[in-house]
Amino acid sequence: MATPLRKRMIEDLQLRGMSKKTQDSYVRSVRKLAEHYHKSPDQITEEELRQYFLYLTNVKKYARATVTIALCGIKFFYNYTSRRDWPSVKLIRPKREKKLPVILSVEEVRKIIGLIRLERYRTCLSTIYSCGLRLQEGISLRIEDVDSGRLLLHIHGKGSKDRYVPLPPKTLELMREFWKAHRNPTWIFPSPGRCGLDMPISNEPLSRTSVQNAFRQARIEAGIHKRATVHTLRHSYATHLLEAGVNLRLIQEYLGHNTPTTTSVYTHLTDKAQSSAAQTINRLMADL
Repeated sequence: MATPLRKRMIEDLQLRGMSKKTQDSYVRSVRKLAEHYHKSPDQITEEELRQYFLYLTNVKKYARATVTIALCGIKFFYNYTSRRDWPSVKLIRPKREKKLPVILSVEEVRKIIGLIRLERYRTCLSTIYSCGLRLQEGISLRIEDVDSGRLLLHIHGKGSKDRYVPLPPKTLELMREFWKAHRNPTWIFPSPGRCGLDMPISNEPLSRTSVQNAFRQARIEAGIHKRATVHTLRHSYATHLLEAGVNLRLIQEYLGHNTPTTTSVYTHLTDKAQSSAAQTINRLMADL
């Protein structure tokens, strides 16, 4: 049962327009802090909070992303719910990691998807790749999101930021064929439901875990040793578009990025861009 403090934090999150997933994540972060000190979070001191983040970083050795999520949730609690202005909270900032995402070639993507046996996962992952979607965006597609006349998908993106992305005719064809097999009134990719039946009968979308497992098994079967996940399909989509000459600004819109800086990472990942740069460098330096 939720305590009055937790209930108030959830209400504050709702008032700020946070998604259900973000609400759960932030509340979990504060709960773990309270469990660490075995007392209510509003009784924790500023020094204890400082030591907690040192513990996460130096003892638990959590990844930057994990510490950042914890920090965001705890910051929200103290800034808005508990209303404490602590300098230490502002100083804590996990070091930014400069890692380039894993990219699959076009051939590798086709090989992995081709090895997925169940149609629901094969069609879902094909849609995620061909439209550059996040996993949650892909599994949450509804019938009403498909604009077949204009060949567009209406995506309800991260942070309640909607966007439209191009829908390739082949992807639309795959989606239609799959929908004919289940005719769910709401979801394009409904869960298969109970009893292990292959026919999707549930009124819930596919689970994230089931799609991730299907992708991982196909990647292993394909003999691809890159640390690729379902999200790698989104990175690969952006890189393949850039290699094909699509404008970076358009790719930014398709991905739903707020700034060009986020999208510009893909310029470092294209073989054609690297090859062109190398040729230019070699030509300029040839007569040294």
